[in-house]
Parts: sequence; structure tokens; C-alpha cells
Amino acid sequence: MGGAAVPALAAAVSNAGALGMLALSWADDAGGAVRELRELTEHPFGANFGLQLDQHARLDGALEAGLRIVSLFWGDPAPHVDRIHDAGALLLHTVGSAEEAKRAVAAGVDVVVAQGFEAGGHVWGQVGSLALVPAVVDAVDPTPVIAAGGIGDARGVAAVFALGAQAAWVGTRFLLAAEAPIHEHYRRRLLDADETDALWFADLFDGGWPNAPHRALRNATVDAWEAAGRPPTGSRPGDGDQVATRSNGSGIPRYASGTPVEGMEGDIDAMSLWAGQSVALARAVEPAAAIVAELVSRL
Repeated sequence: MGGAAVPALAAAVSNAGALGMLALSWADDAGGAVRELRELTEHPFGANFGLQLDQHARLDGALEAGLRIVSLFWGDPAPHVDRIHDAGALLLHTVGSAEEAKRAVAAGVDVVVAQGFEAGGHVWGQVGSLALVPAVVDAVDPTPVIAAGGIGDARGVAAVFALGAQAAWVGTRFLLAAEAPIHEHYRRRLLDADETDALWFADLFDGGWPNAPHRALRNATVDAWEAAGRPPTGSRPGDGDQVATRSNGSGIPRYASGTPVEGMEGDIDAMSLWAGQSVALARAVEPAAAIVAELVSRL
């Protein structure tokens, strides 16, 4: 969820009894974000770091600020295990296969996140949640497993518990939380989307994060690229064109990897509109607490 997973949203989720998460992969001040969140909640929370970047400095800053639940994604967790455990923190790591889950546990990971192919944003594996979750549960028992990907309401949460998971990780539904600072145009697109609108791409919105498969909503950028025959990076329609600006005035090029958030201006619809296939279940803007209450209503 990138720029939507800010302290205000994470605090609202944690205060509702779930586990709020920060996205710190590109944070200028990871420790400051953790301290801000600690002022907003007395409940547990976590933070995610994508290992496509060197996260040593951000991770150190977050741990020193009091982060005690760390989520790692898109790489090998082994180099970070000792540092995280030495700080007294728990380590979650996202995987896309049972074999990868076994390697993660062997490296010292405390909790495995099994991310199914239905997930939005960046997608690590190619196996759907229905097949992946029980395979991972069996492979790493008794290590706890969190299911992710395609979970958008209480039925999905109940289903992954039946598959053996101990928790459900939900992203797309919380993009429509009242506390999520996403751009209004992005919010409207999510409300209008169905499950077939969330498309998987091997490498389309790759600016800043190349060679990373992802799932986002169809838009004019996608249509122009498909009409041109799906050319590679560097020869795509409008490659390098600026389509929007951030609140600080910096430009956002077409095909950039980034969440459309409040304060951005320009052709927002041309940006990467991250969404999982559960987007069809996200039909209203609601407080995070109301979303949490619905998600657990069948347990």
C-alpha cells in the first residue's frame, strides 16, 4: 500500500484491535514515523521494509525508536535476523512458496506471511492463496502463518483460518479506510472496480522498482502500452513523460511505481493504481475500526 500505510491509518487499525502496519521502505525518517505512531496508539503495531533496497539504516532507526514487529519482503531475510532479534523484536517475512517458507524459518524468521497471487501492489509469487496457504502451513508447522492476497471481507478471513493460517493480512480493503490518505480519484477508481480490473504485470509500473511483478487497475497507461504491443521499458508509449506532481513539486513520470496520495496533482489516473483482486469487495469508504469489525465478524 506504500504511501497509504501511514501512522494515522496504522494507529486506527491497531486501536481497533488488529495489527496496524507502517510502510517504511522509502521513509526519510523511519525512526520518526515509529515515534509518531507510538504517540497515537498504545497497542502493538508493525512496519514493513522491502529488501529491494538497502534497509539497514532505516531498520536500525525504527528499532531504536521502539519498533518491535518487523515485516520483511522481496528478498532474503537472513542478514537481518540477528539485528531484529537482538532488539527484542519479532520478524515476519513474506513468501510465495512452501519451499521459500522453509528457508525463511531455517534462517530464524518467527512468522511466515504467505502471499497469494491475488494480492495487489507488488506480488512475490505466482500461486493463489487457496493452494499456497495450506502448503505453507504444512511446510513450516508449528511456525505461525499469516495469509495474504485476495482477502477482502469476513468470509475471506474465515476461509484462511480454515486453511490453517493464524491471521489474515488485508491491504486493498484498507485503501478505502477513512484514515488512508489516498488521492480522491484513486479512491473513486477503487470503488468502481471489480475483480477483473486488477491486472497482473511482470514489469510495467517499474520506475524506482524494476523487475518486480505487481497488480494494479487498468487505466489509460495500460491501454496505450497494450495497444503498442506491450513493448519493454524504454520504448513504451510516453516513457519518461511527467504525468503528475507531488505536493513538494517533484515530478512523477509515467510508469513510476508509487501510490497516488493526497496532495498530488495532474493525471492521477495515469499512475500505478495498486489493487488486489479483492477490490470488488471494497465498496464503501469507512473508518478503519468499522473495517476491522466486519473482517472478524465471522470468527
